[in-house]
Amino acid sequence: MALRSSNTVVFCAMDDLVPIHGNPLSGFPDFLEGLAQAAIPCVWVSARNRHQLDAPIRKLGHAAPFIAEGGSGVYLPEGYFHLKPARTVRLGRFTCIPVATAQPAAAEALDALAEETGISVVRLRSLSPRELMHNSGLPRQEAEALPQRDFDELFFFAGASDADIEKFRQFAVNKKLSVRRAGSLWSLAVKASFADCVQELRKLYDRAQHAHTFTVAIGSSSEVMELGQACERTIVLTERHASEAPPSFAHRPAPKLLPLFAQNSWDTALAAIRNRHF
Repeated sequence: MALRSSNTVVFCAMDDLVPIHGNPLSGFPDFLEGLAQAAIPCVWVSARNRHQLDAPIRKLGHAAPFIAEGGSGVYLPEGYFHLKPARTVRLGRFTCIPVATAQPAAAEALDALAEETGISVVRLRSLSPRELMHNSGLPRQEAEALPQRDFDELFFFAGASDADIEKFRQFAVNKKLSVRRAGSLWSLAVKASFADCVQELRKLYDRAQHAHTFTVAIGSSSEVMELGQACERTIVLTERHASEAPPSFAHRPAPKLLPLFAQNSWDTALAAIRNRHF
C-alpha cells in the first residue's frame, strides 16, 4: 500500500485489543477502517514477535509499519517508504530498523543477570513444545511461535519472591537492560526503547511527507503509558471511572481518558484524532 498523505500518525498499543487467540475487541476493526478512510497511518506497537503478528496483520489488513518485541525494532512492509532508512536488516518478509541489540545478546544477558543475582529464571526457548503449551496456555502452533525472537528473550522466574523480582529488575536497570512483563511471562532486551522506535519512524514520515509528523498514542492503560511518553498526545482506554484524575506524563499534556469497553469510545477516539481535539 502506498504511503498515505496525512501528517498524523497513530501509534497503537494493540496487544490488549487483539488477543493472540480470538477476535479483536469490538469496535477496534471499525476504528482501523476509520483511520484508513481518513488517510491516517496506524503503527501497531506490540510485545509480540513478527511471527505472532503475522496472523492479525493478514486478518485485519494491516499495511503500515509495526513495532515489535517491546520497542526492540521497527518493521517496515516492502515498498512502504520510498526513501530507505540508513540502518536496516532483513528479517523474514520485512525490512527492520533495529533498536535493541539482536539475539543472542538478550539470552546471554539474561543468563549473566540470573547468575549475578542468584535468582533462577527459565528461558522459554529451553522448553519442549508440551512445556510451552502448559506455561503459555496457548495451542501448540501459537505456543511454539512465542520463543522465536529477533531481539528480546522471554522467560519466567522459578520460585522467586516479589523482593527477588524487584532485585532482578533493579540490577537490569543498572546494566541498561529492559525487563518488562509480557502477560504471565517476562521479557529482557538489550537497549530496547519505544522512544527510539517512534523517533525512527517519525524521521521517515517527516521525510516522506515533507512535514512535521503529529504523533498520537492509543491503547489500554496497562500498555500505553510508556509509549505515551514518546508521542505528542495520548488516548488511554481505561477500565477506571472517567471522573478519576488522569495519569500524568512528564513534559506532555494529560492524556484523554475513554472507557475501554464502551462502543462509542472508538468513535470518540477517531474524532479526536482526526480533529486533533484532545
